[in-house]
Amino acid sequence: MQNKLNRNIYRGILLLSFIGLNILLLYGATSVLAFLKTGADRSTMLHTEIKSEDVYLPKVLWTSLENPGREISDQELNSIEDNYLKSWYIKNIAYKTNNPYGIEDFYTDSARVHIFETIKLHKKQKITVEATTINHQPKLEFYSEDGKLAVITDENVIEYKKIFKDNQLVFSDTDTSAYKIVLLLEDGFWRIRHQVKIENTIKKDTVKSNLFFEVKNNKIQVEGKPFTIKGINYYPKDTPWNMFGEKFDIKIIEADFQLIKNAHLNSIRIFLQYEDFGKAHAISEKLEKLKQVLDLAEKTNLKVIVTLFDFYGDYSVLNWTLTHRHAEQIVSTFKNHKAILAWDIKNEPDLDFDNRGKETVMAWLVQMINEIKKFAPNHLVTIGWSSPEAAQNLVNNVDFVSYHYYKDIDFFENDLAILKTHSANKPLVLQEFGLSSYSGIWNAFSGSETNQANYHKKMQAIFKKDSLAFMSWGLYDFTEIPNSVAGRLPWRKNKQKYFGFIDENNTNKPSFLYISY
Repeated sequence: MQNKLNRNIYRGILLLSFIGLNILLLYGATSVLAFLKTGADRSTMLHTEIKSEDVYLPKVLWTSLENPGREISDQELNSIEDNYLKSWYIKNIAYKTNNPYGIEDFYTDSARVHIFETIKLHKKQKITVEATTINHQPKLEFYSEDGKLAVITDENVIEYKKIFKDNQLVFSDTDTSAYKIVLLLEDGFWRIRHQVKIENTIKKDTVKSNLFFEVKNNKIQVEGKPFTIKGINYYPKDTPWNMFGEKFDIKIIEADFQLIKNAHLNSIRIFLQYEDFGKAHAISEKLEKLKQVLDLAEKTNLKVIVTLFDFYGDYSVLNWTLTHRHAEQIVSTFKNHKAILAWDIKNEPDLDFDNRGKETVMAWLVQMINEIKKFAPNHLVTIGWSSPEAAQNLVNNVDFVSYHYYKDIDFFENDLAILKTHSANKPLVLQEFGLSSYSGIWNAFSGSETNQANYHKKMQAIFKKDSLAFMSWGLYDFTEIPNSVAGRLPWRKNKQKYFGFIDENNTNKPSFLYISY
């Protein structure tokens, strides 16, 4: 009896196991079928794991949606655009790594052949390509009745590429092209079936002349009148390098702006950090704080040079579109603000030449200048180079040439004269200069507030003699300097603390007498 009972138990267990196993198999098959039919997110079941919203955001402007086929819904159009842009991104990754990983997800069998052959050839010749697209203007030419075929023409495709052989850069180029693209809907996803370069017929974007500020006869002009910048680099005393953080206080800034105005200065330079302002997705709270500062500057009759991309140092070609969206959001928001004299693309980008490559940094700067001029034609554009020598770069791309000077004052006029001969007759702005009053063990007690005052007295005499534009560094001494600014070495950090005209106790230093001429 007991044996019979045990056999029945075993049979029951086996039967239940069989039923459970079949349920699991049925569930799995159903999940796979649902995935294939619904066009589920390929990043969850395939290997591409592309998050285009985070890594690739070119400017896209559809020029026409009229087509001889059926009407297309917003959802389908977004799907076509998303898959089309991802096809560019994954192909660029494949050419950079010489690995076809992910290509099959965005290209049909026949379209993959050329890509695979190109990768094979590049491997053989030890060639790699870094590329990105910056701008797209697609037009829907045809969308089939069954919703499985789409034809688009993509014009004004701005492409930048760098070609390396044996890890050495051999060629770089920016090109504006047009393409005819055929896409097929396969397994719920749009794939490239055919892509061919065609003649570009759409004219490139034209930029209006500056309305608020312009350069004429080697002079910056504000509302048609010559304007000589007499300014200062500005951070609030208690929030250096974190002006728009949690301790933001517009009342403190208001008092500082009035102080600056009363000191016979007419301009300030402020800094926006790339990550702090939200990278590709600008933070609305930060933009609102910036608006308060700009509105206050306009009320105080101070012009503002806004330095973008502070502490940014990547420049990777595949990330260019992210920086473009960052600039677009900020610059477009304030494109009509009359307090902004100029957008300063980057602070001292030449210091990144060695680590990031001069070619890459320069190409990024050129593209960013072009983009910002589209977004804000009412404002001027400049670059804050670290020295007069570095400022000889890209003089034809900027509206005025900005340079910094921290060398011996005795060489200043000679260095300035050399820069003038290489400035393409553009206005020159000494965007940073100054002398620390630090006196301590790390500089053998050689500094003093008296030395600092004499320095500024001499510099202001030179400025007055030749009506030179200047922006000193900076208004206040600071008690704390972030490591990201001056590093950890005490002889560098302590020096950085004492460049101000006003000490940590809010007392004017002797140099304050020579803050302007």
